[in-house]
Amino acid sequence: MQKLSQSPLDPSFVQDPYPFYHRARAAGPVVFWEDYGMLCAFDAATVHALLRDRRLGREVPADQRQAMPEHLADFDRVEKHSMLELEPPRHTRLRGLVLRAFTSRRIRTLEPDIAAVTAELIGGLPTREAFDLIPQFCTQLPVRIIARLLGVPEDMAPDLLRWSNDMVAMYQAGRSRAVEEAANAAAAEFTDFLTRYIDARRASPADDLITQLIAAEQDGEKLSTDELIGTCILLLNAGHEATVHSLGNAVKCLIDHDTPMEALAPDRIAATCEELLRYTPPLHLFDRYAYENIDLDGVTLKRGDRIGLVLAAAGRDPAVFDDPDRFVPDRPVQQHAAFGGGLHFCVGAPLARMEMQIALPALFDACPDLRLAQPPRFANSYHFHKLDRLMVRA
Repeated sequence: MQKLSQSPLDPSFVQDPYPFYHRARAAGPVVFWEDYGMLCAFDAATVHALLRDRRLGREVPADQRQAMPEHLADFDRVEKHSMLELEPPRHTRLRGLVLRAFTSRRIRTLEPDIAAVTAELIGGLPTREAFDLIPQFCTQLPVRIIARLLGVPEDMAPDLLRWSNDMVAMYQAGRSRAVEEAANAAAAEFTDFLTRYIDARRASPADDLITQLIAAEQDGEKLSTDELIGTCILLLNAGHEATVHSLGNAVKCLIDHDTPMEALAPDRIAATCEELLRYTPPLHLFDRYAYENIDLDGVTLKRGDRIGLVLAAAGRDPAVFDDPDRFVPDRPVQQHAAFGGGLHFCVGAPLARMEMQIALPALFDACPDLRLAQPPRFANSYHFHKLDRLMVRA
């Protein structure tokens, strides 16, 4: 078994992790990433296979679970009821309920909202000075749209973003006690808000996801209040986090490569967005637990062990993609792993794709001379690959 060392906090790795991915892939199909203390898969074939392997899952095996520290009690309460951390049968029930709202028909009805919010945000961008596109555009669009889908007031966006950012920081490398305490406080505040809001929706139903989940509970599917809260927090966090950074990474990439506007034309935008997701995805690492001993080309993954699936490395695998380190907007669409796969494939993928396909052409159509005002840098936030700032001029 090959062992490799690479700190996820190393500044050079943070800015460009792909050289390490290439070395690890060449040493694979799985290697032991010493800094994480676990096996990791880097090539596309292994990553896709393990995403769908039912001998692996997100839920910690019962005999491996450890008591959560008291200072993370509120965060733990939410995580215990998050379908991202569950396996069948609980995962099946929760995901089935959520997918009732994420139908293709429901997503299509959001198209006018996405276009309207996009136009409003673009209209408010500065025209005579440099500005940070991340908070002024990339962040606002997805959080307002997911709030509309769920039925949460849009004027709650600042709180939702603060809670989400504090909770998501728990998954970053090198988290501190201060990060943990902030995440726990955010979980407590988020839970308090949703408890009151769910009670209000029970009294006054509406055409939104929260009402649908409540109705499913009342119809006898026994969705508990804790499950409702955990599901809503997951959707609010995941429903905007990935899209924020997909948009930011995409704009940087399009500007860096002087991408012709033809790549954003209606008949080409879908393929361009898939190439952007392959080339510069926001989520790089997704880990799972083994539920039995698994042989991986002569390497044994033992029951209870974690394995990391490096989604971004799979997207740069030369066995699948010709010249994978080159951004090619008209590249023939092939399967990538930016949204994961298997039972935990991102339920919001169709919405994220629609937001990108509407927002990017609108932004560059309104700002055809959009350019970088400062060299952008990626944040020290692995396993997320996201920009600290994206200073641009329109």
